[in-house]
Amino acid sequence: MACKEDFLQERIQHYDITAYDVVPIVEAMRHMAYSARDLYRAAAIYDRMLRDESCGVILCLAGSLVSAGLKRVFADMIRYRMVDVIVATGANIVDQDFFEALGFSHYMAAERLKAGADDATLRELRIDRIYDTLINEDELRVCDDTVRSIADRLEPRPYTSREFIAVMGECLCQNHAKTDASIVLQAFRNEVPIFCPAFSDCSAGFGLVSHQAARGHRPKVTLDSAGDFHELARIKLNCPQTGLVMIGGGVPKNFAQDVVVACEVLGHAVPMHKYAIQVTVADVRDGALSGSTLKEASSWGKVDTTYEQMIFCEATIALPLIAGYAYHKGSWKSRTSRRFGHLLATLA
Repeated sequence: MACKEDFLQERIQHYDITAYDVVPIVEAMRHMAYSARDLYRAAAIYDRMLRDESCGVILCLAGSLVSAGLKRVFADMIRYRMVDVIVATGANIVDQDFFEALGFSHYMAAERLKAGADDATLRELRIDRIYDTLINEDELRVCDDTVRSIADRLEPRPYTSREFIAVMGECLCQNHAKTDASIVLQAFRNEVPIFCPAFSDCSAGFGLVSHQAARGHRPKVTLDSAGDFHELARIKLNCPQTGLVMIGGGVPKNFAQDVVVACEVLGHAVPMHKYAIQVTVADVRDGALSGSTLKEASSWGKVDTTYEQMIFCEATIALPLIAGYAYHKGSWKSRTSRRFGHLLATLA
């Protein structure tokens, strides 16, 4: 009879942008066509963001990116001052990044598993599948319970997702995270705020619902989603020139774009996002947000169209090239860390 160890053998290895100078490859794509030329232009726009001393860079993450081997890319983007704010799905931050920082791993699935014929067996063994990647469900429950224990120790009041994730980062620092290549850990160390507008839609939700259920009618930790929006608006007001690097779409894309309108609602005229690139495989024709073009966002007053580029490509292919190009071009070396996390803490 099959056991967990039969399936959970080969760990996902995270890509290292510092190890491979992809600049010649990406610059060669400039003289090609179709998605190759689009990718070059996106990489060049990202490098331009980093060279623009007035620009704050907002990184948006949607989809299962960390589990796919991109965790170190994002951690290094924080470490090397290539990003100032992160807006992400809870799964990337909690179920995947925080999960691995606790010492757990994602595993490569055997080729046959992608067809789904073994999913019933995986369910019996408490193994979760993300296409060709496997996760030990029992270890995910440890992650859930760690979130619950963090909530149990906090003063019972509303918290923005940014505040709660900062506490998670502090927890990793104090308890010796099992890896230095962690988004949550590096963001805490470098005071890069992370927002998860749909924070309950992940392991954090399971941990927080356990916390709230156990406390009954007593005061408890809750999430302040409107507070998230207000905090991001404060960052935009402090740094009017902004650029978006969007991997995937969904809630993070819309939340980050909408901050321009939020500032207007609050009575402040701010410029649209000056730069924007998006990596996606979503289709524009269904009217959904994930595939909506950046030119369309301009009609809403969110994104300027001078420096914008859509790249219709799967993220594990495009991002190592785009981020690797920006890293090896070296514009980050002269960038000043904005430490917006400290700004928000002082405004609280």
